[in-house]
Amino acid sequence: MRANAAKPSRQEHSVVELRSNSLSFPATLAQSIANIAPTVTPAMALPLVVANAKSGTWLVYLLATVGLIFVGLNVSVFARRLASAGSLYTYVGQSLGNTAAFLSGWGMLVAYLFTGMATLIGFSIFGQQLLIQAGLHVPTVVLEAIGAAFIGYLAYRDIRLSSLLAMGLELVSVSLIAVFGTVVFVKTGMHIDLAQLTLKGVGPSGLQAAMVLAVFSFVGFESAATLGKEARNPFRAIPRAVLISTLAVGLFFAAMAYVEVMSFPGGVTALSTSASPLTTLADKFHAGVFGWLINTGATLSFFSCSLASVNAASRVKFAMSRDQIFHTALSRVHASNRTPHIAVVLSALLNFAVPAVLSGMNPMDVYGYLGTIATYGFLLVYILISIASSVYMARHKLLRTKHVVLSIGGVAFMALPLVGSFYPVPPAPYNWLPYAFIAYLVAGGIWYRRTLKKKPEGYSALMDFNLNEEIAVD
Repeated sequence: MRANAAKPSRQEHSVVELRSNSLSFPATLAQSIANIAPTVTPAMALPLVVANAKSGTWLVYLLATVGLIFVGLNVSVFARRLASAGSLYTYVGQSLGNTAAFLSGWGMLVAYLFTGMATLIGFSIFGQQLLIQAGLHVPTVVLEAIGAAFIGYLAYRDIRLSSLLAMGLELVSVSLIAVFGTVVFVKTGMHIDLAQLTLKGVGPSGLQAAMVLAVFSFVGFESAATLGKEARNPFRAIPRAVLISTLAVGLFFAAMAYVEVMSFPGGVTALSTSASPLTTLADKFHAGVFGWLINTGATLSFFSCSLASVNAASRVKFAMSRDQIFHTALSRVHASNRTPHIAVVLSALLNFAVPAVLSGMNPMDVYGYLGTIATYGFLLVYILISIASSVYMARHKLLRTKHVVLSIGGVAFMALPLVGSFYPVPPAPYNWLPYAFIAYLVAGGIWYRRTLKKKPEGYSALMDFNLNEEIAVD
């Protein structure tokens, strides 16, 4: 038995709201899939994990899958009961209070924005490779400007269009990679790689360090929750989207890691330094057309991930603006498009500005730095939501043993990559990136306290609860 209740907003909102009940389940699932961008990992990001995990890379992805399923189940505790554009920011606020909610929202902003920036850089890297093959040379910063402009336009226009477009691009790309991976596995002899199964040459510290970037491969899986106000039947659609995307993509990552490590010329040492491992494999097996198709798919996948990140970041800003944390302009909704257009424009501008400023550096290095900082934002939010789920259920007298197990599992798995960021000490500049993130949190805390002093009456409770709330009572 379930009871439904609607909580009125504590402030007057714009007459125009986000378009409710407009997104089908495929469109909702598309947000999570596109934000994960599963093509990116086997096409470019996997070597960064191999550098630490070596032959244990497949295991790292399986461990990350298990950990994020724990987190996804904690997210689902709320997603089955609350629907809000603020997603995890709102969920944490309902359980742990406003300060924790702010930290969650602040962490989500850097997570989604830096993910968008990193994948925009990936779009420019692969796009440039394609153009070079066609005899053209276009600077990456120009490609980033073009990509950011299209991303901003699509996010500004229609969430349905951008979500389904992103999903379509991703499905085509993943299908190509899955077919190619099968071809490689067959041509390699379909044998069992004992070095991988016995974790030859793999140490605990390497696995732990690799978990940070492995988690980055999944981040954004929860972003379907930002569509709580726009999805049809959100209490069913969003939990399904979160869990299906995590499990399906995790198995895909583990399988492709196994195939690439087993078949890459030069072994894990060569793979760990490869900028385009699938292209190298395509050349090895004389399947150059696959290399070109996969590079095309990777370019589109990076684009769709950056688009999904802008969509998610703009909706978090929208929710935080309605709670008077940011300027109220960010809570405005376009009269015809029904998108948070000002928040979208700001997110799109930031999405381009940082990569443009860093354009003089090695693009692969910048991708790694931005991705690592984004991961810290996600880890913070994932730990908070894992704690919040049991607290929420306890407050509603619905706490069961399974909820406690889910909370402990989510915190424990997310603590592994977090600890690995500090010890063993990673090489520079990765060794100071955790402290840069801590400084970001401190700056946000100062901002929050100053805002609180100016408008103390606005923070007696979170105000983005002009939403449907469903609470299980049995």
